[in-house]
Amino acid sequence: MNPQSFIASLSFDIRLAPYDILGSIAHARMLSRARIIPARDAQRIITGLTAIAKDLEKGKRLPPEEDIHYAIERELIRRIGPVGGKLHTARSRNDQVALDLRLYLRDQIDLVLCEIERLQQAIVAVAEDNLDVVMPGFTHMQHAQPILFSHHLLAYAWMLQRDKGRLRDARHRTNEMPLGSAALAGTSFPIDRKYVARQLGFAQVTANSIDAVSDRDFLVEFCAAASLVMTHLSRLCEELILWSSSEFNIIRLADDFTSGSSIMPQKRNPDVAEIIRGETGRIYGNLIALLTILKGLPLSYNRDLQEDKPPLFDTVDTLQGCLAVTTPMIATLSVRAERMRALCARGYLVATELADYLTEKGVPFRTAHGTVKRIVGYCEKQHIRLDELTLEELKRFDGLFDEGALRVLSIDQVVHVKDSEGGTSPRRVRQQITQLKRLMRS
Repeated sequence: MNPQSFIASLSFDIRLAPYDILGSIAHARMLSRARIIPARDAQRIITGLTAIAKDLEKGKRLPPEEDIHYAIERELIRRIGPVGGKLHTARSRNDQVALDLRLYLRDQIDLVLCEIERLQQAIVAVAEDNLDVVMPGFTHMQHAQPILFSHHLLAYAWMLQRDKGRLRDARHRTNEMPLGSAALAGTSFPIDRKYVARQLGFAQVTANSIDAVSDRDFLVEFCAAASLVMTHLSRLCEELILWSSSEFNIIRLADDFTSGSSIMPQKRNPDVAEIIRGETGRIYGNLIALLTILKGLPLSYNRDLQEDKPPLFDTVDTLQGCLAVTTPMIATLSVRAERMRALCARGYLVATELADYLTEKGVPFRTAHGTVKRIVGYCEKQHIRLDELTLEELKRFDGLFDEGALRVLSIDQVVHVKDSEGGTSPRRVRQQITQLKRLMRS
């Protein structure tokens, strides 16, 4: 392979073109304002860059070069002559690419935040529509206690809320302006970095020029936050896959999000959810790739850093795509409330309530726990549910049981009394929905 072809990056860093032009225009204005280049030259440069940007928007291609930075600069010189070469005054490709990446990632984080919010809105809407639907709650994939389906679904809205917080934090650290660091040591030209930062909407300029050109922490931080978003999407998809199976059969995914089998005509495979679950591994791999690229690099810039872009771009594309398809998948699913309630008859879900009842009568909880465990064993042998027990049968295990014990065996009653803050009672779930809506508006 030709060595120049081997080191070329234009095939993937072409997507930085709008940001490279945006940063270059800001740089040209600063050079003029600081009287480093004549105003007329700066204006010719800006006009030329604007024309290139418009052509790229129309789908026109740049002549092949080593990377997007050279490609734009060479095209500018071709169009306006040698004056285009003045654009590179007081900057290096090292700080130029650092700027482009920060501009690019800042925009992509904003887009991801919007996608997450749309997904949250879909989750909240489905929760509101099914507020009082009761389902079995699970621990260790075993029936545990009855809960509201809305409560279970809202758990994912809260995971996504934390994801937004991490992404906003990452955006804050991304929003520092590195241009003016030049190759690594800064520049002797009287540049105005803060002026460039204001033009480009950065909160501040980077403090150390060596760090500025070699720092890729903001990419790692984004990919780590993206990995957690994908973890949450994958967990949600795993539940959708289980819930839509014949064994659970408590939801139905819309046909758009399933596909048939090539051989079995009865099948409805949850392919979209499965692919999202699989894509999660790709995102994890991208994070590890970035960390591995960085782990042994001496300061300052090294060409290894060119390899930061493929994993970043893949993470951005994959994350945005997964979020965009999960939202309508959630919004269009059908909830089978009667099936959920029927499943609550299995697994002795109200056993804890029976133990709590004895505890309220003064029995130590551990003693009450052992008593109810024996009651469950009795029910298993008799092939009956807890709510089918008579008072006489309960009294055989503890004389403190009375008529009130029979009332706590109601599934609906159990759900309503779980009224601690953050609990599964309808009142507390409505509070969650109100709180989430307020957070999503802020």
